[in-house]
Amino acid sequence: MELSEQPDIRLHPWSDEGGLALLARLNTPGMTEHLGGPETPEKLADRHRRYLRLGQADGEGRMFRITLGGETAGAIGFWETTWQGETVWETGWGVLPEFQGRGVAAGAARLIIAEARAAGRHAALHAFPATGHGASNGVCRKAGFALRGEAVIEYPKGNWHPCGDWRYALTGA
Repeated sequence: MELSEQPDIRLHPWSDEGGLALLARLNTPGMTEHLGGPETPEKLADRHRRYLRLGQADGEGRMFRITLGGETAGAIGFWETTWQGETVWETGWGVLPEFQGRGVAAGAARLIIAEARAAGRHAALHAFPATGHGASNGVCRKAGFALRGEAVIEYPKGNWHPCGDWRYALTGA
């Protein structure tokens, strides 16, 4: 589904208003299957605080709440990471089950590409969905990322797994 078919997808800066509750809704076994499983309430609170700081730190990235037609549909963001010796942006997302299959993640990914490009700090945005996560790999494809191959990443700490190395060039370089 093209973004033009879902013009009411919006990104809202991460905030205390509903942020932690959204993380809790995204913290189910089904939603975290490819991310090492659900986190403890303490880890969710830490994640929420990190997301809030991203919005305050100059140029280090940003987290957003995704809405569709004004309803909270998920979360997406971008942050700095070092990949193969280069500092790049990385992105990741989660869309609530009742909004899946409606083009929300791909539409939000296109919007996050624009946000990362506007930040003007790095030449590329990467996504690293697990190779077995067909939906997230499909989001990358639909949003215009190029698959560079398979890689192995550690996420969360101590959990190594194969993933796709998807890249979106933010500049002509």
